[in-house]
Amino acid sequence: MFPISEWYILPAAFLLDLLVGDPAFIPHPICWMGNLISKSEEPFRRLKIPTVVSGGLFTLCMVAVAWAVATAIMALASFIHGDLARVVEILMIWFAISTRSLKKAALAVSDALRMGGIEAARVKVGMIVGRDTSELDERGVLKAAVETVAENLVDGVISPLFFAAVGGAPFAMAYKMVNTLDSMVGYRNEKYMAFGKASARVDDVANFIPARLSVFCVAMANYGLARRWKEILRSAWRDGRNHLSPNAGYPEASFAEALEVTMGGPSVYFGKVVDKAYICEGYKNNPYVPATVESACRLMVWSAAVSLIGAMTLAHVMNMVA
Repeated sequence: MFPISEWYILPAAFLLDLLVGDPAFIPHPICWMGNLISKSEEPFRRLKIPTVVSGGLFTLCMVAVAWAVATAIMALASFIHGDLARVVEILMIWFAISTRSLKKAALAVSDALRMGGIEAARVKVGMIVGRDTSELDERGVLKAAVETVAENLVDGVISPLFFAAVGGAPFAMAYKMVNTLDSMVGYRNEKYMAFGKASARVDDVANFIPARLSVFCVAMANYGLARRWKEILRSAWRDGRNHLSPNAGYPEASFAEALEVTMGGPSVYFGKVVDKAYICEGYKNNPYVPATVESACRLMVWSAAVSLIGAMTLAHVMNMVA
């Protein structure tokens, strides 16, 4: 395990992501992970064992490969020079965070609605959600974008920072493999119900603590913006479990209360209507407007900054006990 060795590594990675994002000209490790998952799925499916077991073995192997490759790279960099190892660690953690890209993708939805109308906005939101967007009205499009910002605060920022603080860049890369597996095979449909079950469950476990920490991050960030942190804590406690996911409801409830909007409700996934409970139903009559997405992005960035401070504190503790 490679615990964070210097205090500046996490903030350097965070600032790189915030200022630079994910440049298209730099090969991204997540793309490599996606290619590995795609090429490895069929060989594991052909194993003469129950599909649930082969899916579990598949998940274990993919996560182990991500951790092992990152560990080997860190070991090689450390062997060459300590400063090189620190640079490599910053770069790997940078690749694991997605604050800027999340903000960019969400704002593209509100911008498309303003400039291109509902059809353009449906296309943009369809690029960041897994539900059917073809029939969404303006409220549905904007709500989907805000829900994505809330959920991905955990997947794209808090969880990577949490695992980086616990076990350095290798743990951050292992987490990103878990998250990528869930996004590719962790579906509740006929094809992946059995094979992707392990990937979905591992993702649930990995995000369990970060999702709940997100409530405090949002509450603290919103305290600086609107001083409504007590209401956020109450709503997250009340509505955090109003979601099919054991984790997504907590950041969604926090954002819903902070923005005074309702999330959840029936959605269409792969042609089927999924009846989801409402989150913060008391705000059901409050409108969604493009500015709601912008407010969600602003809250997400401030919440991410709060989570960075928490991750730096955790990394310091891990170094003390290591």
